[in-house]
Amino acid sequence: MADFPLNIVASLGTWQAFLLYALIGFAFGWVLESSGFGNSRKLAAQFYFQELTVLKVMFTAIVTAMTLIFAASGLGVLDYNLLWVPPTYIWPGVAGGFVMGLGFIIGGFCPGTSLVAAATLKVDGIFFVLGALFGIALFGETIGFYEPFFNSSFLGRMTLSDSLRLTEGTLTVAIVLGAIAVFAGAEWLEERVGGIPRSQAPRWRYGASAALIMSALLVALIGQPGNEERWERIASLEQLRLDHREVHIDPLEVLSLLHDDALRVELLDLREEFDFNRFHIRDARHLEPDSLQDLAEELIAMPGNTVFVLIGREGDDMEQPWRELRAASVPNLYILDGGTESWLKRFTDPSKSPVAPGLALGDRHPAADPNPRLFEGSFEPKVEMEIKRAPSGGGCG
Repeated sequence: MADFPLNIVASLGTWQAFLLYALIGFAFGWVLESSGFGNSRKLAAQFYFQELTVLKVMFTAIVTAMTLIFAASGLGVLDYNLLWVPPTYIWPGVAGGFVMGLGFIIGGFCPGTSLVAAATLKVDGIFFVLGALFGIALFGETIGFYEPFFNSSFLGRMTLSDSLRLTEGTLTVAIVLGAIAVFAGAEWLEERVGGIPRSQAPRWRYGASAALIMSALLVALIGQPGNEERWERIASLEQLRLDHREVHIDPLEVLSLLHDDALRVELLDLREEFDFNRFHIRDARHLEPDSLQDLAEELIAMPGNTVFVLIGREGDDMEQPWRELRAASVPNLYILDGGTESWLKRFTDPSKSPVAPGLALGDRHPAADPNPRLFEGSFEPKVEMEIKRAPSGGGCG
């Protein structure tokens, strides 16, 4: 019985997972070629409203994938929080869309379909791929001239459900109904402009549309799991890690992580503001416990070599925040064993005065940034980095 949410690499192994990915990619290319998407004339015809197969196929793929993703998430098969969503840059995105659309009109291909055409040795497809590679190289060499614009109007991870304040199920139903209306309009245009009679369209499309609507309604009925339900799904494994103190890491290990150039360490201090001002480890971020849900998305989006360390007064007081963030799928999450009290005991020079009550030293206390060469000792290493979830491409490109 497979554990959910699924982790293909962990379940099958790296090379077996890569083989599965290659087979999926081959199948995707085969479907594109068999659908005629390796023919630039067929692709360009959509811009003249003569044949809108590309619009219908791609939009069908989008709504089908959307429905399956939210259905799998609602059933606990897929962890939607770990699904990489490209960050939004408004004006660079508009400019990039314009350039790609212009290239699509002139060349008759998008990046994905050009590879399909090149794989079948079509000359125009090969030249399009070569041109795309040249453009990529040119972009890389000239990015310094317009980098401020390239990184402007950043809005982070944005989804339609967040922007419109709709549930994923409601949005799925609305988009599916909208897609079917667009398909009907596309058939009307093909008949009026391209001379393609509707009678040539397969009748099974009515059944497929009905199945898609029923699936969207099912997604809305199932809903998406909340944090408590997400924790229940992983509690059998994660609670054992807590009970066996596998996530409580020694102050010496935290110090070694802070001086490891291959890692990025985020120290998340959840103590009261008074205690934080009195003393905190250098570069630690002070956070309110009620801000954890909003924080989770930011943490997940950080680079895969990031280790997150929760800091409390005694360490065990961070177990509930740890559960909440793990339920929200934050990876590489640990707790400073013993909290700041243990840190101060380990790294305060006995000859120096301790942190006096009521004195706000913040990170100016010597123990806030100890020199690892001055403190020797052994510890049981517990940090094991989870596999980085790299961004993946999508759509036509």
